[in-house]
Amino acid sequence: MEWSLERVREMVAGGIQSMRDCESSAFGTAMCLLLLFVWYCYRVGREHSSSPLRGGYSTEPSRVGGGGGVLISTEADGRAKGRPVSGLEEQNGFAYCQSTECFRCTNTGEGLNQRLYHSLQDYAKRYTWSGMGRVHKGVRDQGRYLTSRPTIQRPEVFFLPDLPSAPFFSRDAQKHDVELLERSFPALLAELENIYHAPPARAGSSLPPGWKANSTPNGQWWTFYLVNQGTPLALNARRCPRAWRVLSQLRTFIANNVFGNACFSVLTPGALITEHYGPTNVRLRCHLGLRVPSSCELVVGGEPQCWSEGSCLLFDDSFLHRAFHEGERGTAVCEEG
Repeated sequence: MEWSLERVREMVAGGIQSMRDCESSAFGTAMCLLLLFVWYCYRVGREHSSSPLRGGYSTEPSRVGGGGGVLISTEADGRAKGRPVSGLEEQNGFAYCQSTECFRCTNTGEGLNQRLYHSLQDYAKRYTWSGMGRVHKGVRDQGRYLTSRPTIQRPEVFFLPDLPSAPFFSRDAQKHDVELLERSFPALLAELENIYHAPPARAGSSLPPGWKANSTPNGQWWTFYLVNQGTPLALNARRCPRAWRVLSQLRTFIANNVFGNACFSVLTPGALITEHYGPTNVRLRCHLGLRVPSSCELVVGGEPQCWSEGSCLLFDDSFLHRAFHEGERGTAVCEEG
């Protein structure tokens, strides 16, 4: 091969042209990627802004019985957003929900399934696409799941298939949070005493500020919510700063989810919470006994368990369950979630 000045010029010119062609191709590829990214951001933004369930975060500890008994109750993300629940109306001493955003009071159907899908979508993306597929399958087949479930476990709103299924779960299922709640027992009990013995909210009412009465056939069942269906209750949280701090430290406390709740719960002597199902099996309930007199019991899926002061119970409330305080003295109190 002969080398000449002309030959070198041709080679240099060819190389420059090749570089220009590559630059053009690379520029085109970069522009395509940029457009795809902008389109993706637009789609994600639309999904987030259109979801009717976006709102505050939620945590739900376990239930307590006192005066009768007190429990602190939380709902743990042991296996799976919400707007403020604005319509609570008190009639004849009982609180009745009037909110169209309440999942427990909304009729099931395609609209509800779509709301559920969008609410659970972001959560499922933290895991795998196969996990997301399971959520999609669960929403798609809700009608079949809810009607074909055995009567011992039949959640009212949403059933997610292929999850562990048992009325009660071992403490090891939520070891960190159970131990944290039990270490916080003295502080939570002291805070419960403060809000439970506060003066009535208004003249003629027997309830201190922040407490709600629930309908029961016998006795009284009162609840003091820190988080209700994914919505923090700011006034109540300010009344219980230590309980709120504990909730913020829980690893599995459900955040931004309508299935999340946290409250103090009180059963007076003779109180009975009749058999019912919870809304979903994607969470576990955790009850921390604060004041537990004798003859108090929780029955889940036909299995009875007794609360004990300073100890947690983990259970799946999508199973048929009831609670009662058959003692003659003392109020059962728990923190519930």
